[in-house]
Amino acid sequence: MVELPPQVRQSVQRLVERARPTASSTGQSIVVDVGDQSLYLFEQGRLRAVYPVSTAERGTGNREGSLQTPLGLHRVADKIGADAPLGMIFRGRRPTGKIAEILTGAEERAARDDVTTRILWLDGLEPGVNQGGEVDSKRRYIYIHGTPEEGRIGRPASHGCVRMTNTDVVALFKRVEEGALVDIIE
Repeated sequence: MVELPPQVRQSVQRLVERARPTASSTGQSIVVDVGDQSLYLFEQGRLRAVYPVSTAERGTGNREGSLQTPLGLHRVADKIGADAPLGMIFRGRRPTGKIAEILTGAEERAARDDVTTRILWLDGLEPGVNQGGEVDSKRRYIYIHGTPEEGRIGRPASHGCVRMTNTDVVALFKRVEEGALVDIIE
């Protein structure tokens, strides 16, 4: 059994309480812990999966143009790329028809910050924190998505999004429903 960090346990309790009136049929919630670069998937408050991730190289923050990962409560607003092959590059949430070269070295960097394989587009639920004005996560195009820089997963490396390996994002995409709550915490 996985021992959850205290901040993740607190977040799960908050998500379970918040989800009661609007929970999806599976009662799904996700906690992204920036501190340990992990994504925790829960169903009905029970841990179902843990994945390594990469959040922003510049840390946390909510301002447009900051290239930082926004904290707080979100929901999965849209799921994009259900039938795309592993490594498909997306631009403007549309498949380009090109497959990314997957880099597995810890210091390898791709020429572009490509979004690959699947997209879970996040919508902030906290006005003034991650919703509205210059802090709106959806307008900032904050996603959970695949990356060609798989060797950098597990440490801050993104430009604001939550990156996953391509196989992990496919597994998460298959399980998570639109509307699932996502809490991004430090």
